[in-house]
Amino acid sequence: MLSASTPRETLSVFDATAIVVGVVVGVGIFKTPSIVAANADSEGMLILFWLLGGAASLIGALCYAELTSAYPHAGGDYHYLTKAFGGFPAFLFVWSRTAVIQTGSIAMVAFLIGDYASEVLRLGAHSTSLYASLSIILLTAVNVAGIEQGKWMQRILVAVILLGLLTVAGIGFFLADPQIAPRSGSMIPGRAALGTAMIFVLLTYGGWNEAAFLSAEVRSTRRNMTRVLLYSIGAVTLIYLLVNLALVKSLGLSAMAGSDAVMADLMRHVFGPNGARFISLLILPAALSTMNAAIITGARSSFALGQDHSLFRFLGRWHGRRGTPVNALLLQGAIALLLVVWGSGSRGGFVMMVEYTAPVFWFFLLLVGISIFVLRRRYPADARPFRVPLYPLTPLLFCAVCAYMLYASLSYTGMGALVGVGVLLAGLPLILLQMKVSRQYSSRNDHKRFKEANK
Repeated sequence: MLSASTPRETLSVFDATAIVVGVVVGVGIFKTPSIVAANADSEGMLILFWLLGGAASLIGALCYAELTSAYPHAGGDYHYLTKAFGGFPAFLFVWSRTAVIQTGSIAMVAFLIGDYASEVLRLGAHSTSLYASLSIILLTAVNVAGIEQGKWMQRILVAVILLGLLTVAGIGFFLADPQIAPRSGSMIPGRAALGTAMIFVLLTYGGWNEAAFLSAEVRSTRRNMTRVLLYSIGAVTLIYLLVNLALVKSLGLSAMAGSDAVMADLMRHVFGPNGARFISLLILPAALSTMNAAIITGARSSFALGQDHSLFRFLGRWHGRRGTPVNALLLQGAIALLLVVWGSGSRGGFVMMVEYTAPVFWFFLLLVGISIFVLRRRYPADARPFRVPLYPLTPLLFCAVCAYMLYASLSYTGMGALVGVGVLLAGLPLILLQMKVSRQYSSRNDHKRFKEANK
């Protein structure tokens, strides 16, 4: 039975960190090292790119640490935007998250699962789409069953992927012979090389901000959310550096840059064809981990939408016994399935989903960065257990990164980006309808109170 329960503090620091790491350490690390290497003039520059990605993510995490510790809420970014800018942009955000950002990300990962699962066992002409749909249905069902099932699934998947990546790094360091002497080159990248490389580096680091949507469920959240964010970024940065150092040592920069599957090449070099198959099997739990974490956090913002807007009140029901927003999970799964159907009509469903989500994501992340300044000015007396250091420089740097990525996502994408922006704008008539419903609801309540007062 659905109840009017609210989120409970059921997640430990370890649970929340596992969810965030699972969102970040997904399939990107299997695809982007070769692209980043192609834009580096030396091994040192390559490592610098990944360090810059970790630094940029740390700056963002410090900004989010202030927001999550001061205003813990299941709505995450939606809650901060509401307090800073009011209901209009906040509504558009949660609408876009429900219809574009999170559901598009789930569909994006689902296509990758379909691609790699089809290499193991093909299910006919539409094998990729079938596997993508099945993965969405399965993981949505796991999370509908309850947060305990969802977080244990996440623990298992994160453990598998981290063990696999550390194994690959260990093989690169200790078993593979160096192939090429280090290339001597500049440590300072040019503007074009830096811009291109950082698009893919920050894509690979993306997802740490999902911690905000768990803030109402983390135990002693005002103290522990900062730990969750810093532990997550630290773990991810360490993993990415180890993996790239191992790849450089075993393959060399030129071989990395020319590879389509850099980790498979490393394993093939050491163990032959069976080593390459190991990487294919490792990608599946990585993708499942990313999707499971995205499903957990995505439904929380839809829940917040239902809590605040009567037009969507069916989403604001929390299943007390299961500790999860069942209706929000089901709607999110249905939209993700529709996106899989849409993406199946093209040859590159994954690329289309990247284009679909990127501009909308970076636009609202920029607004969240700006909200730090607004909230400090509007609510100076609010308790802030953690204050972002070097204010206002740190949030200004965060906003600059977001603005650049918004520009890049509009400049380097195609039709998918236009569709995503179009779906965002489709939220405008919905908010007008919500305002009309709210006025009617308020008018009925006023009339009812008037009648009761004059009995």
